[in-house]
Amino acid sequence: MVQKYQSPVRVYRYPFELVMAAYEKRFPTCKMIPVFLGSDIISETKSEDGADHVVDRRCRLNVDAPYILKKIAGVDHVVFRQVNALDRRNRTLRIDAHNESFANRVIIKESCFYSVHPENSDWTCFEQSASLDIKSFFNFENMVEKIAMKQYAANIKKGKEVIEYYINELISEGVSTIPRWQPPEGHKSKEIEIPSSEDTPSQDSGLRSRTNSSGSQHSRSSVSSLVLGASAATIKSPVSDGPSSPDKLEDVYIERYLGNLSLVQESALVQLQQWLQKTHKGKIPKDAHILRFLRAREFSVEKAREMLVHSLAWRKLHSIDKLLETYTPSEVLLQYYSGGWHYSDKDGRPLYVLKLGQMDVKGLMRSVGEEAILKHVLYVNEEGLRRADEATKSRGYPVSACTCIVDLEGLSMRHLWRPGIRALLRIIEVVEANYPETMGRLLIVRAPRVFPVLWTLISPFIDENTRQKFMFYGGNDYQEPGGLRDFIDEKYIPDFLGGHCYCDVPDGGLVPKSLYKEEYQDKSPEGPPLSVDSCYNTSHVVKDFPHEVMIQVPQRGSVITWDFDILKGDVTFTVLRCKRSISADPVHQHHVSAATGGIGSVQYIDKNMQVGPDLSIVERPLICRDGDSVQGSHVVSESGSYILQWKYFDSAKTSFDFTLAPHKSKVMYHTELLRSEAFRGSMSSLQSYHSGSLSSRASQSSLTGSFSGPGPSSNPNRLVESTRLSRP
Repeated sequence: MVQKYQSPVRVYRYPFELVMAAYEKRFPTCKMIPVFLGSDIISETKSEDGADHVVDRRCRLNVDAPYILKKIAGVDHVVFRQVNALDRRNRTLRIDAHNESFANRVIIKESCFYSVHPENSDWTCFEQSASLDIKSFFNFENMVEKIAMKQYAANIKKGKEVIEYYINELISEGVSTIPRWQPPEGHKSKEIEIPSSEDTPSQDSGLRSRTNSSGSQHSRSSVSSLVLGASAATIKSPVSDGPSSPDKLEDVYIERYLGNLSLVQESALVQLQQWLQKTHKGKIPKDAHILRFLRAREFSVEKAREMLVHSLAWRKLHSIDKLLETYTPSEVLLQYYSGGWHYSDKDGRPLYVLKLGQMDVKGLMRSVGEEAILKHVLYVNEEGLRRADEATKSRGYPVSACTCIVDLEGLSMRHLWRPGIRALLRIIEVVEANYPETMGRLLIVRAPRVFPVLWTLISPFIDENTRQKFMFYGGNDYQEPGGLRDFIDEKYIPDFLGGHCYCDVPDGGLVPKSLYKEEYQDKSPEGPPLSVDSCYNTSHVVKDFPHEVMIQVPQRGSVITWDFDILKGDVTFTVLRCKRSISADPVHQHHVSAATGGIGSVQYIDKNMQVGPDLSIVERPLICRDGDSVQGSHVVSESGSYILQWKYFDSAKTSFDFTLAPHKSKVMYHTELLRSEAFRGSMSSLQSYHSGSLSSRASQSSLTGSFSGPGPSSNPNRLVESTRLSRP
């Protein structure tokens, strides 16, 4: 496999002529580079007017390789051929080099280019590219590749320091300026040509401007303004709107706006930008946006390119670049979507606060629909990118991601509503595919006992790099050392988390049924409330004929979950365990006529069976009223047959009301058994009440021991009390 390297533009703030004089001082030996043993001139030619000067050298390098490898190769050093072509008229120097030693086994090529800075004629630019192709080397190919790349990286890092060292040496000798080349008398001066991008080592590396423009024309700023942190651009989206620019990435700009990148990372960024310049005319992603995709794919250019291309097509298809200007949240989302921006963390990252435990996911989906929620989340992500770009410009250092506080107080099994989970997984998939590496840190606070269930369901769909940025806090641990104060200034900690800073984030709460819209509910009389909720069943519960669901639990430690809505009438809900074997076939099925509508009830418990010898109650009866939405779960302590029972409840007996309504209730329900192995050892966490601090460094996958301390519940196997929501 051919290894390639492409550098960004490195800038010397000295005239081209002074840089060339410093470069020549490296020969025939260079005390700054000990591995450079010496060089001999093979040939040298000059043009008649002295403008062109070509030197062909043979250079000797001492490679830092193991003794055994040198012994097998039979050499103490390697020989490189280097051709320098200096053009004083156009003020350029091209350097082409290749290896002579082992050329039939290893092919190393390097091309360097010095030129005048396009915006400051007293500054000099330097670019560099190289390739390494190891065909065979005595079965030591991998070792040679590592040695070559290590040696090359060290030489590149040292290269700029060497030039600056000799420049300072010239200045100390009194040589601070060198006159530019002038044609001799009698020679007609040729027109000076600025070399095009095809003349540089990058071969058509026309990269876009260092600063992105929101208008139709690029705003070009000088390197001095970059150093000061100034930018003439108005950042709108991860895609620039202007045409391609011949400007190239400079090392000063990279350090200021993108951060400290290794040589390999810089090379990957330049290569990917070059490819985009050739294939995506007119709209090129911003540097920081491209860098996020490279980081997400560990700087594999090919993998990052594939991911980025799909994302760019997605952005174009859904007009994401215009989302910040065109999107306005609905009144329902403004009031009941409990999330918002709140200052920044200690690293300058924009801070987003989400009160997930207070959010009525089911109500939002029935009021605005899944697509509206997804669009709102995308809007939040776009706003996060904009805020990160603004923070980068104002703070003087790169800010590429955001920090998020997720408050889980109030989280219960109602949040494990299957359509809601499905929508959440879809949102995670879309965000991870199109906004990689935008999460700097995620602080989960006040995590309740039910949280491990939710985490088990969603964590496999979260990228590993993202999971490493999660921090978990149960109870009041977020107020202790290692909590929020380690990441957020005291003055910015939200008031509802014990701070003194007012946080203007909606409190969420239940969405009134009056806001539900017909198009987000199933229109059939017996169908589920959402057309996508095919997992829900509907049953009529008639007096003296309870409806029962049997769940066979193969092993202890599994979790039985339920989610049901009372569509009509009142019922009692009970969970029982059968102490003796019971048939999987129902003992009675009550059918409801089509005229009265609906499905009847099913019973598995025979009338002769009694609580005590035959049955045990594991979840005491819960009275559920018309309109209630109930979610809950139970961690089983023994395997066997479990019965979920809905029984008609006659409210007239308690209220002394006399009604002509038939003795019949209607329930829409969904149950699910979560096997214990799915939790990967986290069941001790599920059964406890108070959570201790948990960092992703300690236990990211199992959450074992992260929620410690006994709970006040009388039933240690009860994960969370059934949550009943009475809708207005």
